[in-house]
Amino acid sequence: MLLLPPARAESPALHLSLTAPIVRWDEAIPLGNGVLGGLLWGSGDEIRLSIDRGDLWDLRRHPSYVKPAFKYSTVVDMVRSGNAAKLNQEHAVISDFPTRLPGARLVIRLGAGAQAHSFDLDMARALGGVTLGPKKLKVFFPATEPVALLLVPGAPASVDLVPNQAVRKLGYDPPVLRRENARVWLLQKAALGLEYAVYAVKKPVSGGTLIAVTIATNGEGRSAEDAARQMTARALERGIAAIQAEHERWWRGFWSQSSITLPDEAIARHYHLVRYLYGAGSRPGSPPMALQGLWTSDDGELPPWRGDYHHNLNTQLTYWAYLHAGHFDQGLAFLDYLWKVKPVHERFAREFFGVNNGIIMPAVTALDGQPMGSWFPVTLEPTMGAWNAQAFYLHWRYTMDRAFLASRAYPYAKAIGEGLAALLQPDPNGRLKLPLSSSPEIHGNSPRAWLTPNSNCDLALLSWLFGANEEMASELGEPREAERWKLLRALLDPLSLNEAGELLVAPGEPLTESHRHHSHLMAIHPLGLVHVDSDQGPRTIAASLAANEKLGTEEWCGYSFSWMAAMRARVGQGDEALRYLSDYLGRFTRRNGFHVNYEASQKRGRPFTLEGNFAAAQAVHEMLLQSWGGRLRVFPAIPAAWSGVSFDGLRSEGGFRVSARRTGGRTREVTVQATVDQLLRLRDPFRGGGFETNLAVQQIEGDLVVGLRAGETLRLREVREWAIRLPRARRTSPATARSLPSGSRSPAAP
Repeated sequence: MLLLPPARAESPALHLSLTAPIVRWDEAIPLGNGVLGGLLWGSGDEIRLSIDRGDLWDLRRHPSYVKPAFKYSTVVDMVRSGNAAKLNQEHAVISDFPTRLPGARLVIRLGAGAQAHSFDLDMARALGGVTLGPKKLKVFFPATEPVALLLVPGAPASVDLVPNQAVRKLGYDPPVLRRENARVWLLQKAALGLEYAVYAVKKPVSGGTLIAVTIATNGEGRSAEDAARQMTARALERGIAAIQAEHERWWRGFWSQSSITLPDEAIARHYHLVRYLYGAGSRPGSPPMALQGLWTSDDGELPPWRGDYHHNLNTQLTYWAYLHAGHFDQGLAFLDYLWKVKPVHERFAREFFGVNNGIIMPAVTALDGQPMGSWFPVTLEPTMGAWNAQAFYLHWRYTMDRAFLASRAYPYAKAIGEGLAALLQPDPNGRLKLPLSSSPEIHGNSPRAWLTPNSNCDLALLSWLFGANEEMASELGEPREAERWKLLRALLDPLSLNEAGELLVAPGEPLTESHRHHSHLMAIHPLGLVHVDSDQGPRTIAASLAANEKLGTEEWCGYSFSWMAAMRARVGQGDEALRYLSDYLGRFTRRNGFHVNYEASQKRGRPFTLEGNFAAAQAVHEMLLQSWGGRLRVFPAIPAAWSGVSFDGLRSEGGFRVSARRTGGRTREVTVQATVDQLLRLRDPFRGGGFETNLAVQQIEGDLVVGLRAGETLRLREVREWAIRLPRARRTSPATARSLPSGSRSPAAP
């Protein structure tokens, strides 16, 4: 078998084609299977595949955190005594480890005068390709095998492995490169006993050459070389046809979860690319995506920010969009990881923060959960764990998996709450305050970065967490615990506002300059404490967003735009959401769709990280469907330019699957399916106009309300004349209609 079957006719939004040459790794075609990742690029007769593996890490401890004298009490004493600058001088250590480790580069020299004309990605089937005139080189990372397979027309002139020179900076011995018949492999000894092998083997097939390549590590009683040899041998023995059939079956299941149709082709293609990256980069049982996911830089340098897990924005934004799309397995890669390192963070709470009960997690971590980085206060912000707790909470709310609530969501969020509660101390008025406060990444690492407690960022996260814990404890029948969380929340200050109603950074301190991290606005999004349905929410939202816009975007990163697009959509500003989303796409993405932090005019380089991509997909979701506060809102923030929009199977809080169609600026059809017994409260999508329905619904204060049993579907369709066409009313038992929460965890907006 020489060539893989030709691609089926798919939507243009599911296809990416880049004209050759591709001379930079960060413009390459991304491929992956959750374990391994690859970047397909090259020029002329040289085809490159930069191959990566998510658990390749140098896990030596960061020097700052092995000093016996460096504790949170030390930080508090130095900041309070006016020695914050000395804190940086004495304890902030620049270190190349811990760090993600790059793999290696597979280099294929084509034979017979073949030249690369274009590089392609069929997202529907997760197949990469290089057009070589009338023939095509095909590449894919099988969904069910820990290898990459390449099918090369004819016989390549050479197949080689090129080590990544970045590891030299870590003091490693040079890798051992070996070649034997049809095999070439690279062996690298790393720190703490880690060894890894990059292994490629080729096999002639009818009219071409099949290449299997992988990365394996030592452990479980076998060497890295033996493991890699077995992986590639198994793949070649099974054959490409069987493996590809499994691979395509897996991807069909992945894409079947949901779909959307947008009139904006560029945004639609980017949205589908982001969903593809979830499937390629995040799988249960594998490490979650760090800053660059499975696509670590291949430029001879260690990855930016050492490829870490930044928990002050990056991990959270990266795992925003899987919920609406229904990719719950992809999200579990992150949640399972946090649960796995929970004991590490419990120990960190005890040993660094001096807290004996609960979790306080480092704001920046390595794969093993240990702290890294020393850009204070950013790396020491204790409330970032509450943001991760929101990921557990929302996973429960979207799946309504009660077992997950009892065994994961509440225990994790409770542990975060216990740790933070232990840090809080009453002020003279009895209001609970943190010893130190900050707001990522305001004032950088200067002494001014230590703010008057509590910053609005810290306050919003604490308030949200205690409210969510109250809700979860109540749901699980723990009234005493629920009452404790309610009391803790009541002892917090209200959010800090100025006279105009604008959210401040901290008490008495407004934002006065353009800033990339919307940390002082978190109460609006993603926490939803300030929202459009409360009495004072619209005033606070309008004042805060107007003040932020007035400061400009000069210091923003790409993710700042995609996050702001999601925030604007959350508050119903569809045109503004589209404006920010278009700015993000036009200025902060490479031609392969990768998000870069800075644009060329900012002259700060072009570091690629993933969170901006996923925030952009979530912005689209916020435009199409929202479910905060106990009610569904269909098409809540559609730009005027989008006359025709539809989606199928998007998920919402309450465990609903929702589909809807909009044409001519009007909602025409809505379908809601319950996955559990649930009371549906849907904001009238027809705005008081006529509709017909297959189930009896009540109209209450602008909402359509009906109890649905698991598996039951409500279908609504607009009718031209003003009418409500109802079927025969059906009695709904309280036992089969569980109410969505009323949003009691969200306090009245200030």
